[in-house]
Amino acid sequence: MEMLSEPVVTHRQRALQQTYRRTPEAAWISDHARALDGDPADPIRGEIEPANNGGVRWAYGLHRAVGGDHDAPNPGDLLTSALAACLRSTTRMVAQRLRIGLADVEVHVAAEVDVRGALRVDPSVPVGFQRLHCDVSAQVTSGTSDAATLKVLANHAEACCIVMQTLKHGVEIQTEWRISQQ
Repeated sequence: MEMLSEPVVTHRQRALQQTYRRTPEAAWISDHARALDGDPADPIRGEIEPANNGGVRWAYGLHRAVGGDHDAPNPGDLLTSALAACLRSTTRMVAQRLRIGLADVEVHVAAEVDVRGALRVDPSVPVGFQRLHCDVSAQVTSGTSDAATLKVLANHAEACCIVMQTLKHGVEIQTEWRISQQ
């Protein structure tokens, strides 16, 4: 196996692991985003503003299957993008830890939903995506690793992917509404 020097990310993660072993409460992070009106008169489009993004907003729109124009990324596109980004980055980080050289990694995520549930056409149809499929294409550098090590890479990448594990196992969601009149 080709030996690679310890990458910066692996070095950073080792330091973080030591910190989190000593101080578990330091491992808790919180990500945030908010959705805002672009045009208050337009119910099918809006903007999202992820935290720590320098105030940059991204336009979104609803899928034509639920009455939108699908002229901007829709919430399903954002969900599949989050999974693809997380799995790709996790795969690269695990590969570095295992000292597997990756020339390229591409992750394609497809999600399928029967929108009849969301549109209240058929109450027996659940609201939400019924299937997600991840297709990972990775190129290892010549002579980097054997099949068993590559299987470990795939297993560890899936096990450590925060977005994938959240979707697989679900998460409690608490919603607070504050509705006022003008």
